[in-house]
Amino acid sequence: MRRPTLEAVAARAGVSRATASRVVNGQTTVAPDIRDAVLRAIDELGYVPNSAARSLVTQRTDSIALVVSEPGNRVFSEDPMFSTAIRSASVELEAVNKQVVLMLVSSPKSHARVERYIAGGHVDGVMLLSMHGADPLPSALSRLRVPVVSYGRPAVPVDIPYVDNDNVGGAEAGVRHLVESGRRRIATIAGPQDMIAGQDRLAGYRNVLRDSDRRSIVAVGDFTRESGAVAMRQLLRDDPELDAVFVANDLMAVGALQSLRQAGRRVPDDVAVVGFDDIEAAKYTEPPLTTLRHPIAEQAAAMVRLLLNLFEGGPTDPVILPTELVIRESA
Repeated sequence: MRRPTLEAVAARAGVSRATASRVVNGQTTVAPDIRDAVLRAIDELGYVPNSAARSLVTQRTDSIALVVSEPGNRVFSEDPMFSTAIRSASVELEAVNKQVVLMLVSSPKSHARVERYIAGGHVDGVMLLSMHGADPLPSALSRLRVPVVSYGRPAVPVDIPYVDNDNVGGAEAGVRHLVESGRRRIATIAGPQDMIAGQDRLAGYRNVLRDSDRRSIVAVGDFTRESGAVAMRQLLRDDPELDAVFVANDLMAVGALQSLRQAGRRVPDDVAVVGFDDIEAAKYTEPPLTTLRHPIAEQAAAMVRLLLNLFEGGPTDPVILPTELVIRESA
């Protein structure tokens, strides 16, 4: 069977092709009874608009790029941050009949590929996730004048709307909890220092220790479980008397708990542990992990809403979501 055409829809509805086209493209200048007749004809004929032709008319693709500056083995790993953010953004976009185009960036070649794709007009806007250091994409995309928003404050000085969580305040709450429980030698496993989340959570840790007259004891991981285990072993070598550790994300905290067990340290009796994120696994560690709840899904949904506001010329002020201390048995 031949695919139904717009001309066939117009003939069935008894209207001109131009009128049928306006209905298909969602224009509001058509009388309700005529709109109903066209929609009825579309349903009867099983007409499906040609997306390429429709894009030429509307200047829209109804596609949004979600650009993740990580390699595939990191995005599709045990870290639930990526799957949660991608799923939440997809659901939010589906509700307004838009789709996600997932693009991974981890090399200069892939940066150029993504920039070419976006410059080619294949998407209506861009969402940036997991930006590192001097990543050239934010600046490059802002020059293309394509609508762009970021999951997290950009690390480079570029005027891009963003949604973040209160990384500094959350870290301060977690470390303050350790101080108030009487811990004296409080270490931290910081996140990567080329990422804003890593920088801000380390700043929050240092703020509280400075105010409580305690010295900083720092090791740096990369937000993976293995790096948390390695960093915890380093901290125990650097200061065998430490009695608490604030870990900049839960996945590294899982690794830290493993290293503490292997070293014969009891949690929380010998060493208290506080994480950050409140991933599902935090409830099931041994012991269950005290952590800061970071609303990952809500942050991704807010990022989509911010982009939609940008399309409509609405407010694009930064959105900062609160964190919440969740006290369990590890501290």
